[in-house]
Amino acid sequence: MTQEFLTSVFGWMTVLNIAVLLFTTLMIVILQDWIAGVHGRMFQMEKTDVKKAYFRYLANYKILIIVFCLMPWLALHLA
Repeated sequence: MTQEFLTSVFGWMTVLNIAVLLFTTLMIVILQDWIAGVHGRMFQMEKTDVKKAYFRYLANYKILIIVFCLMPWLALHLA
């Protein structure tokens, strides 16, 4: 594998993961009460706890994207 190929793979992986993060964030914001009710019933949680779990999920996913997608792309791009 060449450096150009790996740079391209990490670049597209970053773009796709950011798109998934944005889509998930928009769906949670737009359908907040309905989806919190559904997940609250599924996992026997209060709506406030479900909303806190959403925030943790989005924060952790963003950190994972930065660490495993964006930083390797940036390192390969600068090398």
